[in-house]
Amino acid sequence: MAIRLQRGSGNVFADLGFPPEEAAHLLIRADLMGQLRVLIAERGLTQKAAAKALGVTQPRVSDLVRGRIELFSIDTLVEMLTRFDVAVTVKTKRRRRVA
Repeated sequence: MAIRLQRGSGNVFADLGFPPEEAAHLLIRADLMGQLRVLIAERGLTQKAAAKALGVTQPRVSDLVRGRIELFSIDTLVEMLTRFDVAVTVKTKRRRRVA
């Protein structure tokens, strides 16, 4: 049985068929959530301690750790990262248009 491979676009959400705007938002949120999960693990924080540091409830940290992406806005995730003294920057890049 032959396996067919297809090169990805660089955005797994776009590759899964989400509309371009939603795929862009999901990718940003997934990256920010991943950074928060790494910081919590690197600092050896329990969910309770992470909640206190982030100014949220423990169930909210649980949702974050479990990857409940639909429950978090970009703004909320940026605010959480800044509470961990992480500077968040935005970089834009124009796509080449194919005529």
